[in-house]
Amino acid sequence: MEKIQMVDLKSQYLKIKSSIDSAIADCIDTTAFINGPQVKQFTDNLSAYLDVPYVIACANGTDALQIAMMALGLERGDEVIVPSFTYVATAEVIGLLGLVPVMVDVDPSSFNITADIIKTALSPRTKAIVPVHLFGQCADMTPIMQLAKEHGLYVIEDTAQALGADYFFADGRKMKAGTIGNIGTTSFFPSKNLGCYGDGGALYTRNKELADKIGMIANHGQIKKYVHKYIGVNSRLDTLQAAILNVKLTHLDSYANARQEAAKYYDTKLGDVSELSVPSRSEYSSHVFHQYTLKVKDNKRNELKTYLESKGIPAMIYYPIPLNDQEAFMNIGRAIGNLPVSRELCSQVLSLPIHTEMEKAQQDYIIENIKAFFK
Repeated sequence: MEKIQMVDLKSQYLKIKSSIDSAIADCIDTTAFINGPQVKQFTDNLSAYLDVPYVIACANGTDALQIAMMALGLERGDEVIVPSFTYVATAEVIGLLGLVPVMVDVDPSSFNITADIIKTALSPRTKAIVPVHLFGQCADMTPIMQLAKEHGLYVIEDTAQALGADYFFADGRKMKAGTIGNIGTTSFFPSKNLGCYGDGGALYTRNKELADKIGMIANHGQIKKYVHKYIGVNSRLDTLQAAILNVKLTHLDSYANARQEAAKYYDTKLGDVSELSVPSRSEYSSHVFHQYTLKVKDNKRNELKTYLESKGIPAMIYYPIPLNDQEAFMNIGRAIGNLPVSRELCSQVLSLPIHTEMEKAQQDYIIENIKAFFK
């Protein structure tokens, strides 16, 4: 049995090595390392995959969030609602721009924010909502979009962990995660479901005027060379990374299927362990399982993690501290209530290895050791 890893990028690469190596060689041969033709090819391909007219590539997922807020014209002191149970980047850019991160609790089953939770945080200064589609499934976007419409708020979807997931509407329609709000953002960090071999990110929107502004802000605010309409940033997707992503995008759905199969197997074998709660599935969203995250009861999470690691099984805690308790936000943000669900999740969640190259033997070994721990 191969060594168990949280994400096995090496094995994934070896399966598509010839295509990846050829794509990289083409970039080097042409020496178009910045804004080469592969970048436009990739944004066109991702646009077609997502069925959204405008995709703008950038340097990473954090930049994508920052550029989105800059493009929407949010001003210092404006409030942006975010979940407290998420990665720091979602709120970090809010503080960086002089905005106010308003941190709210999440649903205990989906780990995502809901319209009802958002309502408790609304104020006259609220300007935007950032639903984070955590661990691979969408927040319930229909009521969130309705609430945003009623209050004139922008919606920025953070899809760094859910690229490729589908959101299902009550009328039978479906849309890809990130294509429902005003702007969707994503990351192509190597461990993501669609990951490059370095840093990368993208934004997507259905609004041409907004897309044009995003493109300018990502390129020094230029309307054309040496003519700067906005204060912008320098945030580009390298041509080499775009070439790699072009190859990997063709495998994204099969990668999701592999993750879903691995998750289903975990569910079947771990669903009867009373000390655990396996991940829930929402009827309004598919789940692409960026992470397979258990809830471990009775304060045994840390002990289980240590035990698994002693058996050569990696396990990760995403996330051990809610954002509202992070020192960085103490003087610039505000939390709505004590956020009991976020606090509980931070003490319970444990993510198991899941990736496109998972072997049944590896999963069986993980499952056997989890069950042995609880005997």
